[in-house]
Amino acid sequence: MKLTVNEVERTFDGDKSTPLLWYVRDELGLNGTKYGCGTGLCGACTVHVDGVAVRGCLATVGDAEGAEVRTIEGLHATGDHPVQQAWREQNVPQCGFCQAGQIMQAAALLAANPNPTDQEILRGMDGNICRCGCYQRIVSAVRHASTGA
Repeated sequence: MKLTVNEVERTFDGDKSTPLLWYVRDELGLNGTKYGCGTGLCGACTVHVDGVAVRGCLATVGDAEGAEVRTIEGLHATGDHPVQQAWREQNVPQCGFCQAGQIMQAAALLAANPNPTDQEILRGMDGNICRCGCYQRIVSAVRHASTGA
């Protein structure tokens, strides 16, 4: 089976029911995507499949067959995607564990809605848990990434 991960075509000959999270972490060594809850409730494992934010612990390699998968490592070659820049400028992370998933969720949100209201940001980020409670900084950073202010 073929899939593309961070713009590199890959071949996978394992079990199609393998969680996408384990494929990108264990097989490809892309460790930015984190294991959090394993049930799709925390968002730490968020990746993009054809531009849509999905939970890597629930999506399978078979689900991604023929698709473009993007992990945090592939969001921008130098880590300068507007969301990544906003995260740094707004000093969002505290412990940082959830941040890759938060950034991937925010990037998908802004790709679909480039100028969201604060309520749309809250709805769009719902399901991504920050154990440190950095939600105000997350909303501020998403707003900053969308407007530059």
